[in-house]
This record gives sequence, C-alpha cells and structure tokens, in this order.
Amino acid sequence: MGNLFKVLLMFVFLVPVTSWGLSGEGYKALRALPVQDGGRIKPLDTFALESLQLIYGKSKFEGKNPVEIFMTWVLAPEEWRSKKMFLIRHSGLREGLKLENERLLYSLDELLDNDRLGLSINTLRGKLGKEEKLDSYFQAVQKMANQIQRFHAIAGGADVRVAPSKSGDSKWDSIKALTGEKKEKFGAIISGFASELKLSSSDKSTGLKSAVEEYIATVKADSGAEFAPFSRLSSEVHYNKFKPFMWSFIFYLICVFLVLLHYAFRKPLLTTLIWASVIIGFILHTYGIGLRVFISNRPPVSNMFETVIWVPWIAIISAMIIEVKYKSKTVLMGASLVGVICLMLTHLAPTILDASFSPLEPVLKDNFWLLTHVIIIVSSYGPYFLAFLLGDVALVYYLIDENKYKSKLKDMAQIMYRCIQVGSVLLIAGTILGGVWADYSWGRFWGWDPKETWAFIAFMGYIAVLHAKLVGWVKDFGMAVSSVAAFSLVIMAWYGVNYVLGAGLHSYGFGAGGLEYVATFVGVHFLFIGYVMLMRKAKLNTK
Repeated sequence: MGNLFKVLLMFVFLVPVTSWGLSGEGYKALRALPVQDGGRIKPLDTFALESLQLIYGKSKFEGKNPVEIFMTWVLAPEEWRSKKMFLIRHSGLREGLKLENERLLYSLDELLDNDRLGLSINTLRGKLGKEEKLDSYFQAVQKMANQIQRFHAIAGGADVRVAPSKSGDSKWDSIKALTGEKKEKFGAIISGFASELKLSSSDKSTGLKSAVEEYIATVKADSGAEFAPFSRLSSEVHYNKFKPFMWSFIFYLICVFLVLLHYAFRKPLLTTLIWASVIIGFILHTYGIGLRVFISNRPPVSNMFETVIWVPWIAIISAMIIEVKYKSKTVLMGASLVGVICLMLTHLAPTILDASFSPLEPVLKDNFWLLTHVIIIVSSYGPYFLAFLLGDVALVYYLIDENKYKSKLKDMAQIMYRCIQVGSVLLIAGTILGGVWADYSWGRFWGWDPKETWAFIAFMGYIAVLHAKLVGWVKDFGMAVSSVAAFSLVIMAWYGVNYVLGAGLHSYGFGAGGLEYVATFVGVHFLFIGYVMLMRKAKLNTK
C-alpha cells in the first residue's frame, strides 16, 4: 500500500487540484462502496459527504465532489494540511484562539500549531466529564475537535472501515488494516482511482468499476454475501445525488409565485399551473421521504432533520384538502411557503440539521411508538405552521385594506380556526400517547420533562385561542394575531427544548446552533404583529 501512496503523491504534485474530474461508471461504483461508520453501514458517498460538510461546511471543495476529495485525504493527507478548509464560524472561538478573525476558513497546520487549542479541548473534556451543559463557545470547540478528529481518522485510511473483520469483532477492518487478497483488491481500487483522474471525460475506462466489483466479490466470498445492504446503499447514493427535497422546494416556490400571478391576472390557466406545481412538489417531497424510510428502515421522524421535512408534507396535505372546500389559493400559497422555509433550511443549515441516517437511540427502537406518539406530535406542527403562515398573509391584508378584503379575511380566519382545531387534536393525542410510552419506557406516565412540559404549554396556548374564538373574545383580526403569536409555543416545543434548553430525557433529539436566527425570526414576527396592531388602531381612530 505504501507504494500506492507514493504513486498518488506524485500524481498530486503533477496534476493541479483544479484539473481533477471523476465521473462515469467507475465513480458510480466507488460511491456505493460499503463503509462502516456511526453504528451503521453506509455508502462511501455518504461518509465522504458528511466528512466534507463537517470540516468545510459545504458539499464540494474547489468544485470537486466529496468522494474525490475524500480519496485524496486518505492517500495524501500531508498535501491537505496547509489548505484552508476547516470552517470555524463562531467568532468567540476565533478570538479565543487568537486566529485571524476576518476569515472563517483555516488550515489544519494553523489549528494544530495554535498554543491555545490544547487548553480549549482539555477544558471541553472536563465539562463533558462532569456532564455540564455546553454554551455556544464550547459547542464550537467540540465541533472543531470533531473536525480535526474526523480528518485524522480518514488520513491514511487508519479509521475508514471497509470490510468485516475476520476476528469476529463487530468493528470492520480499516483500509490500513486490510490483509491478503482484500488488501490487494483495495489497492487496485486506489490504482483505478488515480488512473481515472488522469483520463479526459471522453475516455472510457472500466478499470475503477472492475476494481470495485472485484473487491466487493472478494469481501463477499470472505464474509458472506449479505455483509452489506447493497440495495439500500445504491438508494442512498441516488438520494444524495438526486436531492429530492431541493427539487420539491423549487416547485413549492414556483407555486408561491403562480398564486401571486393568479391574484394579479385571474387567468384560468394559472389555477391549473398552481395545482400542477404543488402536486409535482408534493410527489417529489413524498419520494424523498419514501427514500429515507427505505434507506433507514424506520419511520421518518427520528431526528430534527426528519421532522423539518415531515411538517411541510403534512401542511401541504392539509392545504390541498382545505383548498378543495374553500377554493382559496392563499391556502396553497401558505402551505407552499411552509415547504419553502423548511426544505430551504435543510439545505442551508446541514451542520445544524443533521441529515444523516443515524442509528436509533434505544428508547426509539420500538417502531409502534415511533409511528404513534412521535409522528402524531410532529404532524400537529403542520396545521399549526399553516395557520401561522396564513396569519402572516392575513396581517398583510389588514395593512393594505381591511375593508376591501373583509370577505377574504373572514374565510382565512375560519381556515386558521380549523387548522388550529386539527393541530390541537393531534397534539393532545400525541401527548397522551407519549405519556403511555413514557410509562412503558421510563416507568412513569408524566414527569414534567421539558419536552412534555412545553408540549402541554403549547396545547394550552392553542386551546385558549380556540375557546376565545368560540365565546367571541377573538374576532377575525384576533385570529390572525393569535395564529402568528401562538406558533412561538410550537417553536419552543419543537426547536427550543432540543437546541436551547438541551435538558431532559428526550436527549436523542438534542442539537446545537441556529439560536440567533430562530430568535430573530420570532422577534421580527412579534414586532410585525405590534406594527399591524398600531397601524390598524390608527386607521380605526381616523374614521
């Protein structure tokens, strides 16, 4: 293997990084190569993508695909030590390490040569040992430590596990630990990779593809034909390449623009196009969820990323049902905006919303409870989110001309009321089932865990809105205001408990990051409510 390292090192010196280009059947086969990581078997494509996103924050580096970058990390890590690819967003950490604060990317050498790095990591270890809650600074230190650790794990193939161990150990053998025929066959993959990088796109080489196939055949003969779920690996590579949620987001955005055009021009063709765009977006959305279910072999709501793609799916279903009854294109626009916001977040914040197919925590391994409690709870956020967006649109109408749109505002208030009713039924049902699950898993029905508490608070907030509407304390304008304001309770139950409080028995959903953006989102909406109320009051006083 050492000679192969030298071959590739020579190649790195001779061929500039910007001239690399790998495609075709060989690249496709390499992407689907099984790798054991994070408690599961995943394709090399996913492992490389996750590694690059962790270290660099993006899915490509200098225009090159993750697998290409990854392979050169394995074979020539020293050539990457001086490249500025380690992303450090936290300004406090940059100041703490006395780095050049005007940039975000740093080289491995810059970080390892920093006198303050060891102190920061040792302090972090002390906090983790005491199980202290990490503030944003030490969350950033932890991420930086993970970035450095991941690169070192990949460098030289020391911790890239590509074949089941003959010792019977559950851990696979790393590239560096391969022996015998498996080592020889994997060496052929490396040679094929280096050769294909030097070929032009018009050249047809099957060397890399054959090398991958021969290596897998050797591992199958040695470890058993079912050592990896190959159909799921292929589907995961397709999922990574196709990006169904990105395409779904695009069609939902088209729907929003078409609804605006519909209100401007009132052309019958636009109605057809609106339905076509939202249905295509929904089909792509459903396809993406279906792929995740097949790949992970579990319900699609086991982490924050999956809830963020599930909520708009429910909102779209709710909107299509409501639109059939009320013939209000505004509802489709509102639901499409929910889709745009949520699916856009999954692409803009990959380090905050972890899209990986991580193994389930033990408490989540009962699919019955995942299908009942978690899906019902998360599904309640869909109608609530739809009511929130409709409330936003209604407040804009109140700003423009309340009298002109009086009939529309009345219909929108009724739709918001129905959405909140549906959301509340789902939320209380999910909360009760959660209590049953808690008794089954933890031996108590209710314990005022932060997640339980905020689910209850959100439910009581919306129940107050429904009762106020029923007895006449809240009119159409109040319904719009309440729909927007009450959604902050859902945000707290959905995001805040996991990403801000980070406490309680629901630790499997915890994460970090995004607080400033979510706080700004909530704050801007409360300011918007206040502004609309003041403007409306001023208009009413002048009459």
